[in-house]
Amino acid sequence: MRLATFNLLHGRSLTDGLVDPDRLTAAVTALDADVLALQEVDRDQTRSGKLDLTALAARALDAEHHRFAAAVVGTPGEQFRPLTHDDDGHGEPLYGVGLISRHPVRTWHVTRLRAAPVRSPIYVPGPGGGLVLLRDEPRVVLAAVLDTPHGPLTVAATHLSFVPGWNIWQLRRVVRALRALPAPRILLGDLNLPAGPAAALTRWRPLARRATYPAGQPRVQLDHVLADPHHLDRLPPVTAVDTPLATISDHRPLVVDLG
Repeated sequence: MRLATFNLLHGRSLTDGLVDPDRLTAAVTALDADVLALQEVDRDQTRSGKLDLTALAARALDAEHHRFAAAVVGTPGEQFRPLTHDDDGHGEPLYGVGLISRHPVRTWHVTRLRAAPVRSPIYVPGPGGGLVLLRDEPRVVLAAVLDTPHGPLTVAATHLSFVPGWNIWQLRRVVRALRALPAPRILLGDLNLPAGPAAALTRWRPLARRATYPAGQPRVQLDHVLADPHHLDRLPPVTAVDTPLATISDHRPLVVDLG
């Protein structure tokens, strides 16, 4: 079983700043993941051609089971509002995370995380980028309980805040939420934390320790695949880890093979 997590940068390439659906399809197809967690995912955004990036990635993997969970209505860094349970943002631009599975999904679960109350500096990659002071946006956790050949498995995708300290509070909340779902449990995503703190704060086992950011010459691991130690023996062992260079995004995908 192959697990992967990939911060898409809404499908944008750093070489020309464009979102090309064929390029995104090729990048996802090359991962050949059975479970794929996506971050910085657009739906109905002008900047990404009004595409549903989660559905596009699911087609690339020939995966029947997929879902997009929006964190905001609008565009981060510009105008946006939090998405609430009684506001589905229908017909408006959305931004959030996606989760794709080749295995059947028993149940889907969404947990919402508040935005940090302060602005924080962040580096924006690509042409016209640089260090900017950004307002944080709300975050979302999308979890699924899967039927796999190894038995039930809970997997979750998230993208935590870039604000130091606030992402720690969010990570603790994520762990509490996932503990209510069946074990074994795996968290995939861009946690905006290095490997050491991510493992220490959760006490979950990293299934891979590889630098993933920035894509060209990775120096830090922001993208993680963490496993809850409870009933970890029900999962097959890690047999391979890879961080292939993709033609899109400022992150490298993190790929973990089990069994």
